[in-house]
Amino acid sequence: MSRRKAATKRDILPDSKYGDEVVAKFINCLMWDGKKEVAENIVYGAMEDLKKIAEDGDELKTFHNALDALKPSVEVKSRRVGGATYQVPVEVRADRQQTLAIRWAIQFARKRSERSMRARVFGELRDALNGTGGAFKKKIDTHKMAEANKAFAHFRW
Repeated sequence: MSRRKAATKRDILPDSKYGDEVVAKFINCLMWDGKKEVAENIVYGAMEDLKKIAEDGDELKTFHNALDALKPSVEVKSRRVGGATYQVPVEVRADRQQTLAIRWAIQFARKRSERSMRARVFGELRDALNGTGGAFKKKIDTHKMAEANKAFAHFRW
């Protein structure tokens, strides 16, 4: 039996401008060294840019659509059976889908070549809406890996 306490899920307060928890999570993941105001300025600036390309002018809805485009439905987990390690495809829980989408969007935004982080985040979200970009490619690669290892699905636990 484990001596650790069971992990508890922390409640995140909604962000100040939109009152949305997903935006607050995005800001918290983007934040470095506790500089939350800097992260807020970056995300809110990218949201202003999203407003320009949104059909109905609702940048929050466009932001959610971009993250939905990045959410993976399946992933692979390593499973050791006997002496071999198999990549077993498993379905992804909804909260992990959201976490992975946010993580990938920020990870690939940091690798982009635009000058400001605001432009990088906006570019990655715009590319996610269009079905291009590094984060979207990561989602497609994850799905391809799960499809290729479908034969090992019976090792799921």
